[in-house]
Amino acid sequence: MDRVSSFDEPLKKLLGGATAKVMAEHLDLHTVGDLLHHYPRRYEERGKLTALADLPLDEHVTVVAQVADARILMFNNGRGKRLEVTLTDGSGRLQLVFFGHGVHKPHKELLPGRQAMFAGKVSVFNRKMQLAHPTYQLLDASDADEATEAVDAFAGRLLPIYPACKQLDSWRIAKAVDAVLPSAQDAVDPLPAALREGRGFTPLPEALLKVHRPQTKADIEDAKARLKWDEAFVLQIALARRRYADTQLPAAARRPVADGLLDAFDAKLPFTLTEGQEKVSKEIFDDLATEHPMHRLLQGEVGSGKTMVALRAMLAVVDAGGQAAMLAPTEVLAQQHHRSITEMMGELAEGGMLGGSDQGTKVVLLTGSMGTAARRQALLDLVTGEAGIVIGTHALIEDKVQFHDLGLVVVDEQHRFGVEQRDALRSKGKQPPHLLVMTATPIPRTVAMTVFGDLETSVLDQLPAGRSPIASHVVPAKDKPHFLARAWERVREEVENGHQAYVVCPRIGDDAEEEKKGKAKKKATAEDADKRPPLAVLEIADELRKGALAGLSVEVLHGRMHPDEKDDVMRRFAAGDVDVLVATTVIEVGVNVPNATAMVIMDADRFGVSQLHQLRGRVGRGSAPGLCLLVSEAHEASPARARLSAVAATLDGFELSRIDLEQRREGDVLGQAQSGVRSSLRMLTVIDDEEVIAAAREEAVAIVAADPELEHLPELRTVLAALLDKDREEYLDKG
Repeated sequence: MDRVSSFDEPLKKLLGGATAKVMAEHLDLHTVGDLLHHYPRRYEERGKLTALADLPLDEHVTVVAQVADARILMFNNGRGKRLEVTLTDGSGRLQLVFFGHGVHKPHKELLPGRQAMFAGKVSVFNRKMQLAHPTYQLLDASDADEATEAVDAFAGRLLPIYPACKQLDSWRIAKAVDAVLPSAQDAVDPLPAALREGRGFTPLPEALLKVHRPQTKADIEDAKARLKWDEAFVLQIALARRRYADTQLPAAARRPVADGLLDAFDAKLPFTLTEGQEKVSKEIFDDLATEHPMHRLLQGEVGSGKTMVALRAMLAVVDAGGQAAMLAPTEVLAQQHHRSITEMMGELAEGGMLGGSDQGTKVVLLTGSMGTAARRQALLDLVTGEAGIVIGTHALIEDKVQFHDLGLVVVDEQHRFGVEQRDALRSKGKQPPHLLVMTATPIPRTVAMTVFGDLETSVLDQLPAGRSPIASHVVPAKDKPHFLARAWERVREEVENGHQAYVVCPRIGDDAEEEKKGKAKKKATAEDADKRPPLAVLEIADELRKGALAGLSVEVLHGRMHPDEKDDVMRRFAAGDVDVLVATTVIEVGVNVPNATAMVIMDADRFGVSQLHQLRGRVGRGSAPGLCLLVSEAHEASPARARLSAVAATLDGFELSRIDLEQRREGDVLGQAQSGVRSSLRMLTVIDDEEVIAAAREEAVAIVAADPELEHLPELRTVLAALLDKDREEYLDKG
């Protein structure tokens, strides 16, 4: 297998220790293969400049532009000097600024009319975009040797602009790529020859060459088409093999019995199920009745009644003599599910107890922080089969937990549970249990095919009757401080009308860990002056009690409180004894207090789009309309503000998850949810490449059906093993 080896060569050997270290630490590139798959973000044409008008704030950018003018300004009574250079590219202007001793060289070199590549972080000063102390490379250098080299490298050619970092400019990365490009010849081609020829793809070594050093725009298109396909295809092969392996597993069919627990439960429901709930329930019951394990993803907007659907599935399994386990990401959530499920079931949740129903079963809670006696009893109820339903955190996965006959596992909020945890729970059954994964983050179809490609998908898209609309507004605290004052007045008005409110902050405060970080940051530069730490729960609660919300009962809730304390606060908030709850995102999923109508999210720009959508779903759960105020100090033109405006403009989760994906790198979205395939997506964009993903999935399914072990495709096996091994290693390290 020598053909792979040059790709595994550590970068240190070819580039030297210092460059390799920066690449490893800041760009996560360790081998020749990693660097060859670090593709240019875009390409500049020599003589055609990047649009300065479209530069993103707060990002590290590389621009090719022309110097319009340069001037030295004195300050501090002539003691300090500053060089200001204005760049132009026809679309807009950008200011560069150099201070102190850093002024001399650029003052000599950056003369009006010169063209260069500049790299730095975009900030705003006096309402103008600027780069402070950018690094640059002249494209028409005056020094003859330098000029020849620069012209050879860039003349008439498309300049690749690489994703870079402060420590390593795009053009230095380009030089490093030159050093490893010869290894592209050794690329192992994962595509079966028939598929490659049938679809007219460029061979892989040629695609790598074309993506890094294109001669024409057609080269770039060729390379991209091939590299995108590879990423989609290898991922879909991995998922198809996983699905195939799952269909080979045996499972016990679980069918509800007539006049059993499920019928008794349905008979006492005070409302009828929505059409969507009926349809999705049927899909689930059909799966449960087969002798292969169900693997289903249940997507539903916040409040679409997923828990009800999951509970009915659990009751059907208990009817059929099995047990059901529900796995929640946090203790607060596990306690809450336990409370709402026992309330929904009433005496049916007290099987075997005095006053419990004959058809009932026991519903137990199992979390890491339970007392020993309660825990021992819960474990006993599980092993004897006394408890038909258990709700818990990942404490359920521990070795000590034994089930009598585990038939169904329900996982809440998939993106917090990797496949490894799913597998660990599966091994608890005599045979693999059925699996239902619930998520309130709406997932576009392409992402569902990529991330959860090993699961069938059901979507609940109707809200139950009686849900109220939520109005959302951005509150620009910096530009318009009086808006923030008005926000607190609105909260007070809601409370005076008999309702309650949440205030969400990005961090807890008073943390020794945070203080350490604070000390480390003391050395920050002038440009960091406006970067204050995110607002904290304890500080905000304190300010509100003394100021804007004086006289109201304001309580805090965060992850470092003792579980009993958390539970007590939540109980009192649910009972209406607390007016305003100041919390971290522990309330993000599953907290259900219908009387809470207002939510103020502080530093809202520090949260992701889907997280804001989740948080907002905590209000408007009753008959009164909800209000969500997104407070931000972000600059009006920044991407962060654009994100907040998008959240305020629509309540459609699918639309928001598209915006979210377009704005973030897919890697974050695919994240740890992956099935042992590390997010190897560098070229494929899940949103735009729907056709590629769908076609790759079809090919992958056909190939795996014909040759599950890929015996006739050794190259594909090699590439797949490289992806999977890396992930197994990472997982073992974490474990």
